[in-house]
Amino acid sequence: GAADFSSARANSLIYMLKRVGLKLTLFLSLSPPPLPQVNVCWPVGSVQLPRFTLLESGSLLVSPSHLSDAGTYTCWPATPEPGVSMFSARTRITKPPVDQSVIKGTKAVMSCGVTHDPSVSVRYVWEKSGSVVDVSTSPRLRLDPDGTLHLSQTWSGDIGTYTCRVTSVGGNDSRSAHLRVRLTSHLVEISLLVSHSRAINLTWAQAFDGNSPLIRYILEVSENNAPWTVLLANIEPEWTGVTFRLCAVNDVGRDSSARRTDRLSLPEEPPSAPPQTVIASGRTNQSIMIQWQPPPESHQNGPLQGYIIRYCLSGLPVDCQMKNITRPDQNNLLLEDLIIWTNYEMEVAAYNRAGRGTYSHKVTEWTLQGVPTVPPGNVQAEPFNSSTVRLTWSAPSPQFINGINQGYKLLAWEAGQEEDVTMVTVRPNFQDSVHVGYVTGLKKFTEYYISVLCFTTPGDGPRSPPHRLRTHEDKPGAVGHLSFTEILDTSLKVSWKDPNEKNGVLTGYRISWEEFNRTNTRVTHYLPNLTQEYRVTGLTALTTYTIQVAGMTSKGQGQLSSSTISSGVPPEMPGPPTNIAISNIGPRSVALQFKPGYDGKTSISRWQVEAQIGIIGENEEWVMVHQLPNEPDARSLEVLDLNPYTSYRFRMRQVNIVGTSPPSQPSRKIQTLQAPPDISPYNVTLRTASETSLWLRWVPLPEWEYNGDQELVGYRVQYSRETSKEGVLSHVISDRLEREFTIEDLEEWTEYEVRVQAINGLGSGPWSQPVQGRTRESVPSCGPTNVSAFATTSSSILVRWGEVPQTDRNGLILGYKVSDRGSDSVPQYWEVEGNTSHSVQLSGLGKYVLYEIQVLAFTRIGDGRSSRPSILERTLDDVPGPPVGILFPEVRTGSVRLIWQPPAQPNGIILAYQITHRRNTSNSNAATVDVLSPSARQYTASGLKPESVYVFRLTAQTRKGWGEAAEALVVTTEKRARPQPASRPTVPQEDVQARSVMLSWEPGSDGLSPVRYYTVQYRELPDSNWTVHSASVNHEASSYIVDSLKPFTSYQFRVKATNDIGDSEYSQESEAVTTLQDGKDIMEMRLTDSVALQTRFPKPFSNLINGVLLGFRVRYRELQYDRLRSFTIRTINSPASNWAELTDLSKHKRYEIRLSVYNAVGEGPTSTPQEVFVGEAAPPQSVTIQSSTATQLDVTWSPPPLDSQNGDIQGYKIYFWEFQLQNETERLRTMFLPELGVKIKNLTGYTTYMISVAAFNAAGDGPRSPPTRGRTQQAGPGAPSFLHFSELTTTSVNMSWGEPGQANGIIEGYRLVYEPCTPVDGVSKIVTVDVKGSTPLWMKIKDLADGVTYNFRIRAKTLTYGPEVEANITTGPGEGEPFISRYGTALTLHWTSGDPGRAPITRYVIEARPSDEGLWDILIKDIPKEVTSYTLNLDMLREGVTYDFRVIGVNDYGYGSPSAPSPSISAQKVSPFYEEWWFLVVIALVGLIFILLLVFILIIRGQSKKYTKKADSVFIPQLKPLFLLVRPQGSDSEYEVDQNRGGQQKTHSFVNHYISDPTYYNSWRRQQKGVSRPPAYGYTQPEPLHPQPLAEQDPIQPTTNTTPRHPPPLPPLPPLLPPGPLSIPPAPGPPGAP
Repeated sequence: GAADFSSARANSLIYMLKRVGLKLTLFLSLSPPPLPQVNVCWPVGSVQLPRFTLLESGSLLVSPSHLSDAGTYTCWPATPEPGVSMFSARTRITKPPVDQSVIKGTKAVMSCGVTHDPSVSVRYVWEKSGSVVDVSTSPRLRLDPDGTLHLSQTWSGDIGTYTCRVTSVGGNDSRSAHLRVRLTSHLVEISLLVSHSRAINLTWAQAFDGNSPLIRYILEVSENNAPWTVLLANIEPEWTGVTFRLCAVNDVGRDSSARRTDRLSLPEEPPSAPPQTVIASGRTNQSIMIQWQPPPESHQNGPLQGYIIRYCLSGLPVDCQMKNITRPDQNNLLLEDLIIWTNYEMEVAAYNRAGRGTYSHKVTEWTLQGVPTVPPGNVQAEPFNSSTVRLTWSAPSPQFINGINQGYKLLAWEAGQEEDVTMVTVRPNFQDSVHVGYVTGLKKFTEYYISVLCFTTPGDGPRSPPHRLRTHEDKPGAVGHLSFTEILDTSLKVSWKDPNEKNGVLTGYRISWEEFNRTNTRVTHYLPNLTQEYRVTGLTALTTYTIQVAGMTSKGQGQLSSSTISSGVPPEMPGPPTNIAISNIGPRSVALQFKPGYDGKTSISRWQVEAQIGIIGENEEWVMVHQLPNEPDARSLEVLDLNPYTSYRFRMRQVNIVGTSPPSQPSRKIQTLQAPPDISPYNVTLRTASETSLWLRWVPLPEWEYNGDQELVGYRVQYSRETSKEGVLSHVISDRLEREFTIEDLEEWTEYEVRVQAINGLGSGPWSQPVQGRTRESVPSCGPTNVSAFATTSSSILVRWGEVPQTDRNGLILGYKVSDRGSDSVPQYWEVEGNTSHSVQLSGLGKYVLYEIQVLAFTRIGDGRSSRPSILERTLDDVPGPPVGILFPEVRTGSVRLIWQPPAQPNGIILAYQITHRRNTSNSNAATVDVLSPSARQYTASGLKPESVYVFRLTAQTRKGWGEAAEALVVTTEKRARPQPASRPTVPQEDVQARSVMLSWEPGSDGLSPVRYYTVQYRELPDSNWTVHSASVNHEASSYIVDSLKPFTSYQFRVKATNDIGDSEYSQESEAVTTLQDGKDIMEMRLTDSVALQTRFPKPFSNLINGVLLGFRVRYRELQYDRLRSFTIRTINSPASNWAELTDLSKHKRYEIRLSVYNAVGEGPTSTPQEVFVGEAAPPQSVTIQSSTATQLDVTWSPPPLDSQNGDIQGYKIYFWEFQLQNETERLRTMFLPELGVKIKNLTGYTTYMISVAAFNAAGDGPRSPPTRGRTQQAGPGAPSFLHFSELTTTSVNMSWGEPGQANGIIEGYRLVYEPCTPVDGVSKIVTVDVKGSTPLWMKIKDLADGVTYNFRIRAKTLTYGPEVEANITTGPGEGEPFISRYGTALTLHWTSGDPGRAPITRYVIEARPSDEGLWDILIKDIPKEVTSYTLNLDMLREGVTYDFRVIGVNDYGYGSPSAPSPSISAQKVSPFYEEWWFLVVIALVGLIFILLLVFILIIRGQSKKYTKKADSVFIPQLKPLFLLVRPQGSDSEYEVDQNRGGQQKTHSFVNHYISDPTYYNSWRRQQKGVSRPPAYGYTQPEPLHPQPLAEQDPIQPTTNTTPRHPPPLPPLPPLLPPGPLSIPPAPGPPGAP
């Protein structure tokens, strides 16, 4: 047949491609290798061979074919056409894509392998469901050069049929494959139906299988926003809000977006579990504290409404009582008004709105013991002997004991002395029904009242009715006051008194006597009971007898009282013991040996030892320390009960029947040995000082209790936790006067037990009674344990934690605070009240944010430390927020370029961005969508229409899906500009809050470039600085809420808009807007008295008031260790107040105080709590001061009234200071004993002191008493403050002095003594001058010798003289003072030149003045400069006037400073002495004396002859001679001259004249050899009396003492004056004399 090569197998292929419209025809030619190759070519349409036919289609038909036809055939057009090529192979797909099933998010690869001619270019086109796939639009798509298509991050949008089309000039081909993306399954809807409280029906539609067959469903449940858990088949019923979700599972996995149901609250049921940890403890004898914890949250079955407490008597079929607590957060209750010492059963149950739950297990507890309410019964009492009473009784019924019977107290007291009770304690006897007891040590034959009581630990029960009885009689004691009188040779009288201890009814007395140590001579008589004296007769003279007397009762003879006496010799007072020696000195005892003194002729009945203790001195007090009776032969004794390490000096007395002897000579001073202290510090108190310290106070030991060297005395403080005796710590305080100590480094909120002991160099004393104290509550020192966090949603985290360790709680935990801190954010706190909840759901958190979570506990003091380490937990991811910061920096008429920033809330990892843009007027279906990579931040859109508005929408994608889109408009134009400013912002008043306002504005023109965002600024008035509040306000907004403002503050606001071109101008400023008021400060407190507290606080800062301050609120409550009481509120309505007084507080209680402020809106937060201890303040009472000496004041006071002492007073503090000098002189004297007086010594004499007294106790110092004034007595004054000399001349000096620095009294005057340092003319004249009064403070001394050094001493006088101050001065012309010499009627003035000044002296001027006028006048002038003396005649002066002179230098500049005045000199001319009137008077007086002497001698001689025979002796009266008035050296003769009479004395006494004249004294004294003796009457020129005023007269008359070198014996002179004291009237001295 014919061979058609179109279908035959061929070795080679020839393709011919023709233009579109030509038919392609394939010819095949078989060319076997062994056959020769035949090349046949035929042009199309030109084949005309017989077997070869050219068909219409261009195919060549060979029919029939032969073997020789084999070969290669080539066909070509007869005339080749343009565009026709010839190829050797056809293009076709040899590796087509295959169907695939991939998991969402993985990668899919679609291959498309092609075979083609190497010279042919192949083009690959992929189509999905008929649409061309553009790989350039998404980064997830990639097309390899070999045609392979890669799809990454596959998702459901990639599902479909993909076709690979290959086109080339060598042929076209296409192949298809299906891509399936498998997802997790997805539920559509779940419905719930509650069938009953324990069952729920869930139904749901068939789930989407996610392109994979479903395997199973998972049902999960979440309770109260807890993490999802798989619901088990045996699920327990839940009674709170429940949410379910159903998850479908295929081979890919669980549905991550499982459909959850709406929150479902199941019907409440009563709690299914009882409260936990129920404990009870007895608090008082009628109350029990019961505590519990809430049921587990999973068993509460609804919000708790409260608790029911059921309690009843244990073991008795009685009805139970109920207590309803309506607060679910209360977890304790104090059951009160219970029966004393009774066992109770208690149960607790919680309840909610559905009803009461189950009761807890029963707990039993006893109320504390009480005191018995009935006395013992059948009490019988009878005397057992003279000092013992026997009692019998039966025990009270146990139901009335109200506790554990601790025993019985047997009481006995005398009638009328109920406070002095003798008590005997008897242990209980539970075997016998009748109890027996004895009260011993009673007085004999005394009437008593007897009673019995039963007691328990808390105290005593009532006494039984008293029985009255009398103890038995007994022998009496010794008779009193045995004495002897009327002692004769053979008889004496014995007297006595009744015994002090009769011990019964006296029936009589027995008296006996016997010779000393001869019992066979005893004589005994019995006397009636009324006889108390007896005359003993029949004695032998001068014989020693022993006499004994004893009382008699029915029980027999009493104790004998005896004494010895010698008949005929009356007893006398004994003499003192002698020869006292000391030995065996111990800490508390010494042995004394002595020799008895004179016994007073009778026996010694008692030895007495007295001692000086501590302070030894002649005037110190002697104290009786020991007595030894009835040992007349004793020669030594031991003195006991002495104080260790104390100085003693002893003396003894001996006592006989007459009396006590004088004391013996004191012994030597001894000191007892040291010993440990005998007592512990007392009044030990313990107070809370801080969270870690306690304040311990005690009263120090008095000095006499040191028992050793005071430098080694101190105290040891021992403290430990009360609940644990381990870890006992101690501290030694070496200061013996210390009375307080702060124990540091303690645990917070811990009970401690403290005790104190005294120590010295030898050992330790006893411990004080332990005291307990608790440190102050503090904040917890660490956070809760086992903190965990679990993210439940994209905006919530569940936090759980455990307890705070017990040792770190430091107080009562009131709740917890959970803090969460995101990245770059402020921590946010979630408060959980109560210490029972240990979990909290944090909601409203940022999505996919890593949070740092910590938990802390807080007490009433504040927040504790946060838990460590911090827990890091990230919220779940979610769809992202919109991208931000969209701008169009480049806008053209046909294209735009936009930029953006990632979303502010990415809420996960950004996987891609999607941009959609369309014309604002077109349908959204015509939008262009592009997906960009997550790193893209810009995009260019082209092909836009000019002058058109386009909407661009930009959204981001996380693994949760595409998020919210951000839209932006843009106009395709090049005519853009900045926007116009917005309108003036307005703030409606209804939108003004305390911390925020809402602004509103109208946008301006956008300048053909839409606004991208707004910026809001504000400023606080009157401040002018603008502050940006937000620079990212949404471009579509026309209002904005400005927050974080200050309350009650004025603000202004302004707004600006921003578009792609730039910022607009700011809008006009809004009107001033004032925010509303909103509703903190510290305080300090001062204790005022025992039941009132004064709270002081500073005024809050104005910026914290948030409005107009209206007042303050003070909250206070009593602090208790086991619970917290509610606050009492005190409101202070005055904003100007800074203190508040809290009254009606309880004494000795701790109080917590907080302060807050409030305004018109509300109240601010409270301040940090402050703690105070109320009470313990005690003012002293009336203070009196008695001046005892010049350096001591005795201060006494009365203690505070008992109702205001508020504790034991430990001592007093005495503050004293000089009047009006408190700051400079205040001193303190502290007394550590509650004595009521003190002697303040070492004070300044005659000084007014102010004294104030304050009492102190364990809590501190009380207020001071009002200052009381007192003044010390006068004392000797201090030395004058200075001694100064002026106007020194050759014979005079002006001396002045200052008042004493310490007057120490009223200055009555001064005593001046002066004398030459060396004798003048062999005589040392001592002059003493007394100056009356405190003024004047100067004196002119005029009787000095020229060129002699004098010693001046002066001292002041009050009651006595004080110390003196002294100085030396040498007479002579003063520096620059004129010196005057006188010759007859001429005076010569001498001077020396002074400082010439700035020019030479040209002349001198002499000025003069009368001494009594004081006015200077020029006397001589123009004296040449070379002259230094000048002589003037007395005729120039007025006769009889005293003048002063001075010299003045003169130069070209004028007069210089004058010299010091010269000594005053009289202008009286000198006359011969024999012409003076006084000389004539002296001669007349001398003559008169001789005449009188002659007359007296004659009279005496006549009288002596007349009486020679009338008497054996004649008394001749003699007059004291005048010279007896002269004192020898070293004696003082002083007298004071009345200043008012000193210048008015008119009489002139002969005696006074000579007494005052120094020459008179010298005339009676013998001069030493070689010294010329001045004549008795020398020639001198007297100075006349000058007329000076009274004020110028010398007010002081000196008394002179002239001491001769060799005073001669006084010659005998006949008497001139009658006997008696010589009265010498004062006489005025010579004119000008000092």
